[in-house]
Amino acid sequence: MRPRRALPVDDGRHDRHELEKLLRQVALGDRVAFERVYDMVAAPVYGVVLRVLRDPAQSEEVAQEVLVEVWRAAARFDASRGSGMSWVMTIAHHRAVDRVRAAQASTVREDRAARLEVHRPYDDVAESVEATLEWERLRRCLSGLTELQRQSVTYAYYGGYTYREVAELLKVPLATVKTRMRDGLIRMRDCLGVER
Repeated sequence: MRPRRALPVDDGRHDRHELEKLLRQVALGDRVAFERVYDMVAAPVYGVVLRVLRDPAQSEEVAQEVLVEVWRAAARFDASRGSGMSWVMTIAHHRAVDRVRAAQASTVREDRAARLEVHRPYDDVAESVEATLEWERLRRCLSGLTELQRQSVTYAYYGGYTYREVAELLKVPLATVKTRMRDGLIRMRDCLGVER
């Protein structure tokens, strides 16, 4: 039995040189070269991104961003600093890490904002009851005034009339209206329990 001849081992140098040549062509705007680059690196880019993000949908999005960046930034590739695949994978890794950091920063901002915004539930019923009770107190206090006091206060504060207009409406002297209104407001203040 004769020994088998060893098959040539593919050490990736052929692909490496081809990718570097294609990246130089992409830097010159060669779309066909970019299609070939895309075919060579799309799967490995997605794999690197998926390992970082662990979310297939986001990984697809970031992988597309990486490939767009490869198209736009191909002129920055320098073969003396590393292989074309290493350059592309570095971009992929950085983009994925940036996405994770952005998501974490967003979560922190949202948490901080949520802690700052303390929403108190608005209770329509309680507010309505409170307004009704206030109105009832006000009506009770108004009913404790004399007729001239009640009319003077009502015209001035709810009708928006001046002292002179109230005097004309009630057909009484201006001084009388002022006195009755002052006395009526003092009684209202005492009835409502308003501090001086």
